[in-house]
Amino acid sequence: MFVVGITGGIGSGKSAVSDSFADLGIKVVDADIASRVIVEPGQPALEKISAHFGPSVIQSDGTLHRRALREQIFSDKKQRDWLELLLHPLIGEYLQRELALAGSAYAILVSPLLIETGQARLTNRILVVDVPESVQIERVMQRDNNTKEQVLAIIEAQTSRGERLKHADDVISNKGSIASLEEQVGCLHTKYVRLAREHAVGKGDKKHE
Repeated sequence: MFVVGITGGIGSGKSAVSDSFADLGIKVVDADIASRVIVEPGQPALEKISAHFGPSVIQSDGTLHRRALREQIFSDKKQRDWLELLLHPLIGEYLQRELALAGSAYAILVSPLLIETGQARLTNRILVVDVPESVQIERVMQRDNNTKEQVLAIIEAQTSRGERLKHADDVISNKGSIASLEEQVGCLHTKYVRLAREHAVGKGDKKHE
């Protein structure tokens, strides 16, 4: 299966882009969904998180108290590293299973941490959704009711815009209209269908290492 990885900074519009590909009949596998599924009640990961961080990170209905967990790991790198060591392999396994089930011409893997976590190795091409930092700040402040300082802290914690673009095989500029975004997706869709066909006969792009 030919896989295109979509990534971008917070507020860049990754979901809008992946939704546009889905509207064209392409299977979309979302790392954010994977990160929620693997910590559902009854999952081994949730039990390990509860044992490590204590009952304060579990809500009364048995689900993960995400805000309480974020508060514990945000300022403690050792705790954040522990959590990532637990979750990232499980997320990777989930993504591989879902990609293997794709029946479309190619598949999309959308992940905000595509590059940082090594998930790029599951892809043949990387598509970066790019916007200026000022647009990110404005969008996230409006969407999540965050302060500018909070948004800047999130952006600072992510891979820089320049570094992300270094890994890009393709780029979508999402600072304009929905029509512009859909036009760019349409062009890339035609390109990816062709590349997927070439890949099927051994001429397409290799997996990212």
